[in-house]
Amino acid sequence: MSDCAVRIADLTVTHQRHPAVHHLGGEFAAGSLTAVIGPNGAGKSSLLEALAGRLPASAGRIEIAPELAGRIGYLPQQSHIDRGFPIGVLDFVALGHWPRRGAFGALDAALVERAREALAAVGLAGFERRRIGELSVGQFQRVLFARLLVQDARLILLDEPFNGIDARTCADLLRVVHRWHDEGRTVVAVLHDMELVRTHFPQALLLAREPVAWGPTPQVLSAANLFRARQMAERWDESAPICERAA
Repeated sequence: MSDCAVRIADLTVTHQRHPAVHHLGGEFAAGSLTAVIGPNGAGKSSLLEALAGRLPASAGRIEIAPELAGRIGYLPQQSHIDRGFPIGVLDFVALGHWPRRGAFGALDAALVERAREALAAVGLAGFERRRIGELSVGQFQRVLFARLLVQDARLILLDEPFNGIDARTCADLLRVVHRWHDEGRTVVAVLHDMELVRTHFPQALLLAREPVAWGPTPQVLSAANLFRARQMAERWDESAPICERAA
């Protein structure tokens, strides 16, 4: 595998023709564990959507290492997931096999057992027959992590994965994140809890639509960088031109 999992070159991503991410450049090293942080509306979720291929680049480009093609796992915020569909927990987790088996590929006993093992790994053994709509927020987040375990992705993108869950669930899912990191997978997570970032994520990207800092977490989370990010957020002008400076 190459040393670089994702290379970003002068990336701009827009919503309604205004930049959500503006002139971002840098690299996510293979096997790195990175937190994406910044003020509300800083473009963090938009960046993850672009990395996942769900949002097109308006300018610049994203280069994914060839060996990661088809092996990207994306976890959106829970509020973006419809839990009204009547599907059982085990069947939902087994959907993680789809990238390799296809929507209509049969699941043999071994694949079903992998889904059961993934549920056990996130502390939900015995929940296989429950409906996803019956679960608490924390239980459903465990199910989403189990589906990612089944997917066996090498690039894992997590959007606010610990938002609104209890401390025990957060600790259990952080262990899954560290397991991925120990296995050499590349993990990028949008987060807002600075103490969690400092404790568990060795790399950080501080965004305020434009990049503020990217590198080792202690350096990125300096008082000067955080102050600069707040200043940039306060200067946002939603009616500004599409791009105020050239690439």
